[in-house]
Amino acid sequence: MGSPTGRALPFFLILVHIYLHGALSQTTGPVGQRKPFFERLRRLEEQFRRFQEVTLTHLQGIASHYNLSFDIEARFQSLAHESRAVALALNQSQAAVQDKLGHLRTWVRRTQRRGRKADHRLLALSAAMSEGSARRAREQERQRARGDVRALQDALLRLTPLVQSQSTRLAALEGQLRLAGPSPAARNVTPDPSRPSNPSALQLQGGGQMIRAPPEPRDPPLDFAYRLQGAQEPLGLGNQQAWPPESPGEVCNVGPALIFPNASTMNVGFLRPGFLTGLRALSICSWVRTAADHLGTLLSYATEENDNKLVLHGRDSLAPGSVHFVIGDPAFRELPLQPLLDGQWHHVCVIWTSILGRYWLHVDRRLVATGSRFREGYEIPPGGSLVLGQEQDHVGGGFDSSEAFVGSMAGLAIWDRVLVPGEISNLAMGKALPTGAILTLDNATSVGGFVQRVNCTCLQLCP
Repeated sequence: MGSPTGRALPFFLILVHIYLHGALSQTTGPVGQRKPFFERLRRLEEQFRRFQEVTLTHLQGIASHYNLSFDIEARFQSLAHESRAVALALNQSQAAVQDKLGHLRTWVRRTQRRGRKADHRLLALSAAMSEGSARRAREQERQRARGDVRALQDALLRLTPLVQSQSTRLAALEGQLRLAGPSPAARNVTPDPSRPSNPSALQLQGGGQMIRAPPEPRDPPLDFAYRLQGAQEPLGLGNQQAWPPESPGEVCNVGPALIFPNASTMNVGFLRPGFLTGLRALSICSWVRTAADHLGTLLSYATEENDNKLVLHGRDSLAPGSVHFVIGDPAFRELPLQPLLDGQWHHVCVIWTSILGRYWLHVDRRLVATGSRFREGYEIPPGGSLVLGQEQDHVGGGFDSSEAFVGSMAGLAIWDRVLVPGEISNLAMGKALPTGAILTLDNATSVGGFVQRVNCTCLQLCP
């Protein structure tokens, strides 16, 4: 778009040309005709100067308006740039807030799951405490009954000297009667053969009632079936036995070993594939060495339905060495493994069957704990995630450093049947692996973090 000055200048040049042409044509005329022309030319010059002033003023106004519009456009561009920057910052803030909300939702879900697990465990502990209270009440009743029997025995023992003294006096009276000349009726009196000579059995002649002192209480006979697996029923922690640690000696042919150097949540091993079929019986055996103040998680099996389908773990909040054996959370049994925290190698076997819900814990070839009615008739489903060294809060993740295992495990193997004591003993002495193992450490094809996989010829040579 051209300026007004550019349009007015051609018009002005044409007008000047016309007047100059007229002036040149009038130079040949008389002098009297030149004066009006010069007057007109002077007026024209004055008009031209006024026109120039007006044009200049107009051009200055246009220039000022142009500068103002240029400033406004620059300001609009600056505002547009600032608005784009503000929109970008808002988008970034919104993305950050969404990310934090996602982390918060994940943390809330994890807290809720842990709260539910804690509630279930509290219920299980409450049930176990109720069972223990009932058992203690029965034991107190038996003790009271034994106390009553002992009191009766003491009373009978106190009566025995009195009865003996009365018998002595009666015998003396009979002797005096015989010396005094007994009457014919007295001669026919014969000693009562039913009178007991044993002071522990007393007969009252008048009432004809026999009172016999009960025999001394004896300890019950040893249950020889205890030597057979599964012979005793579980009585809470009553079936757990104290046992000293035992050095395994030289054990070889244990297979690969995994070393978990610290409690990082990155240290994990995956056994793949997991359980391909449902399990109604289970045997887990492994060599374990740790010097931590708690055992941590040896094994964790999680499915989409339940993240604690099968767990062997000990938190730092539990008693040192205590391990929760979980099958289908919230059901669990607490196993005693305190002597494992001495930094030496120990052989551990945990065995379970859905038949009567029996379970056994063997450590260094010794039966340490046993029980029954633990997940009776239950089946561990297939298709889950099987992890070593970490406890899962969801399938394949959700690890907690307080539940991590720190130490070494070697020769781990899992069977879908119950191992017999002979197989466990042979396994603990480094002999042939029992047949039918469905998973071993050879299946730990994926390890993460600082976990080291080593092959040792003998157990004592493992780092």
